[in-house]
Amino acid sequence: MQTTPNLRDLGGTLTGAGQSLRGGRLLRSALPFAADVAPDGTVWPPSTVIDLRSAPEVDQYRTLQTERIVNLPLLSQLRPDTHLDGTLIALYRALLETAPQLLVDLVRIVADTDGPVLVHCSAGKDRTGIAVALLLRLVGVDRDTVMDDYVATNAHIGAIDARLRALPGNERRNELPREYFHVVPDALDAVLDVWDRHRGGVHGWLDTAGAEPDLADRLSRSLLVD
Repeated sequence: MQTTPNLRDLGGTLTGAGQSLRGGRLLRSALPFAADVAPDGTVWPPSTVIDLRSAPEVDQYRTLQTERIVNLPLLSQLRPDTHLDGTLIALYRALLETAPQLLVDLVRIVADTDGPVLVHCSAGKDRTGIAVALLLRLVGVDRDTVMDDYVATNAHIGAIDARLRALPGNERRNELPREYFHVVPDALDAVLDVWDRHRGGVHGWLDTAGAEPDLADRLSRSLLVD
């Protein structure tokens, strides 16, 4: 039996004000297989899965069979003329510019779901990293803690690579820029800078992206221990 690579429960993460995230509410991971098991103490399978992969990836391998699966294909929003220079900084910035509404949808789903939610993409590093960073920043987790969670993926790179290479059709991975296979803190820093420099900070960014006025408050009530 295998465990899903890069799987972790964000319960216990502290906000700047000293509140903590509820255990068993928000999980993140690389691509889960249907037969995967979870470490002892981890709620599994989650009742809601938010799959951030694009359609070709979803067609290649379907995710867990659970009560509710929502596909939010963040990278499919990139325009054909989007210039990417092979760096994760460019990719992350382009995602943020082209998929803000999908990120609002993600926040809304997590805020309005009572049970455990798993957020994943293929590696659980880039799309998942941005999505989870947004959720954590919105409830008041500081930048250093968000970055620590992002960098924690370093310990799982080997297992992630082994899982993705086992999938049919993944020969195309050899065509991707080598930086895409690494954890690059500067790339997430670039995203955090966009949110922090926005008028009103990350909450102002969420409002500009089309969120309803009480969405961040709903997210905090849903994720944080009273």
